[in-house]
Amino acid sequence: MAASPLVVDDKVITLPGGPSGKSVVAYNKLTGRTIWKVLDDQQAYTSPMLVTLAGQRQILVVSARRAMGLAVEDGRLLWDYPWVTDHGINSAQPLMLGLNRFFLSAGYGHGCAVVEVIPSDRGFAARTVWQNARMKNKFTSSVLDGGYIYGLDEAILTCLDADSGELKWKGGRYGYGQVLLASGHLIVLTESGDLVLVKATPERHRELARFSAIDGKTWNHPAIAQGRLLVRNANQMACFNVRGLHRNQ
Repeated sequence: MAASPLVVDDKVITLPGGPSGKSVVAYNKLTGRTIWKVLDDQQAYTSPMLVTLAGQRQILVVSARRAMGLAVEDGRLLWDYPWVTDHGINSAQPLMLGLNRFFLSAGYGHGCAVVEVIPSDRGFAARTVWQNARMKNKFTSSVLDGGYIYGLDEAILTCLDADSGELKWKGGRYGYGQVLLASGHLIVLTESGDLVLVKATPERHRELARFSAIDGKTWNHPAIAQGRLLVRNANQMACFNVRGLHRNQ
C-alpha cells in the first residue's frame, strides 16, 4: 500500500486496493479486527482524509479512477466523481476549499478540477465547478492561501484563483519537488535538493531566497515544526532553523 492509514474514532482506515470488496478496509485500532471492507477499486497513491462535505462527516478517498466519499460508520458509498488519469496514477492529496468543495489535480498531462458535493434525492451528488489543465500535480500536492491555489504544474510553480480556475501566474522551474505553506510564504523543496522561499501572492512569482539544502534527486515531502524545517531524500537528510526567515520580506 502506498497510502498512509487514517485513524478515525475506533477505526484505522487503510487502502489495500483490488477486487472482492476489499479496496478500502477499516480495522479496530486496538484489536486489529476487521470492522468493514468495501469496493473493488484499484487504489492510487493518495491517502484517505477525514472531511466534512455538505454537512456530512465522511472519508474522502481518491482511487485510480475516481474520488469518493465513504460513511465513517460502515464504508457506505455516499457519492463518487470520475477522475481517470493515465496509468491510474493519482498522487496529489485533495485540497479542501470550503464547506462543500475540494480541489483535485493529477500530472501526466491530466489537469485539475474543483468538485462540489451537494445534497440530492439519493443522498449526495458531486458536480464539477470548474476544470482545466493549468495545474498538473505529479508527485506533489497544492496548498491554499487567501483564496488562491499554489502548486507545481508538472515542474513550474503556478498560482490559480480557487473560485474560477483563472491562471494568475507561472514562474520558477523547480522540477518535481514539493511545496509547503508557512506564514504567507511558500517553501519549495526542488527536485535537485534546493530550498526556495517564495512569497504567497497572486500578483506575481516572487522568489525571496534560495540555497542548496541536500544533494541528489529529492522527491520527499519536507516537514516543519517549531521553527525547524526537515528535509530528506534517499541519501541525505538535514534540519534548518527557519524562525524569522520571512521577516522584512
